[in-house]
Amino acid sequence: MKYTLLLLLIVAFASCKQSTEKKTTEQKTTEEVVTQKSEFKSYPENIAKVFEAHGGIVTWNAMQTLAFTMQKPTGNEVTTTDLKSRKAHIDMPSHVLGFNGKDVWLQSKDTTVYRGKPKFYYNLMFYFYTMPFVLSDDGITYSKAAPLLFDGVEYPGIQVSYGAGVGESPEDEYILYYDPETFQMTWLAYTMTYFAKEKSKKFNYIKYGNWQDVNGVKLPKAIQWYNVVDGKPIDMRNEVLFSNVKLSKDKQDALFYEAPESAEIID
Repeated sequence: MKYTLLLLLIVAFASCKQSTEKKTTEQKTTEEVVTQKSEFKSYPENIAKVFEAHGGIVTWNAMQTLAFTMQKPTGNEVTTTDLKSRKAHIDMPSHVLGFNGKDVWLQSKDTTVYRGKPKFYYNLMFYFYTMPFVLSDDGITYSKAAPLLFDGVEYPGIQVSYGAGVGESPEDEYILYYDPETFQMTWLAYTMTYFAKEKSKKFNYIKYGNWQDVNGVKLPKAIQWYNVVDGKPIDMRNEVLFSNVKLSKDKQDALFYEAPESAEIID
């Protein structure tokens, strides 16, 4: 009798333990699924195909740091950006311009006066250079735009707009035009509202197409601004060249983006 009772207790304990372990395992699996779902972001089919044609959004999101050099008449300009925080460090011939996640700062190397607008410029070329992937940011709304006809080719368009309070210029609008066969980005039309702080109907045009593979991602070797007549691009106005492009899964030391003691904090 005692032996039977002991056996029943052992069976009950084992059954209870298995039930608890099963419940714990099921609970853990559910939590993992929820985590995966919360990290997953879906995009409309057309913009998703554009991302894929440039290496894929998963590949891009795995990267931490981007650096590139622009060739300018005054000398080379090296831009380094933290892709997650968007902290920036721009090394120019006479100045260093940076953003530490809170403040924009400017450091002078000599007596040359900086003629630009630091708050406007510190991430300007980064945004143009990282098209189309920068258009995967949160707070963006996508819609269909009328196609662009240029030299007999019709490029489908994707209208991009930002929610209120997103970025320095949420009134900015972008239209990405892509090759109908390859889905690679070919044109960017954009409005500039930083100074006016209100919507603009005047679109500027940049032509893309000279791509290079950098760590599995297609990034431009050059981008071209076009003259615009009656709202349409006509011919090339100027070209900006890029070299020494580095895209890495490694992060820069945080101090790299901080303002040196001699730097001016821009209000």
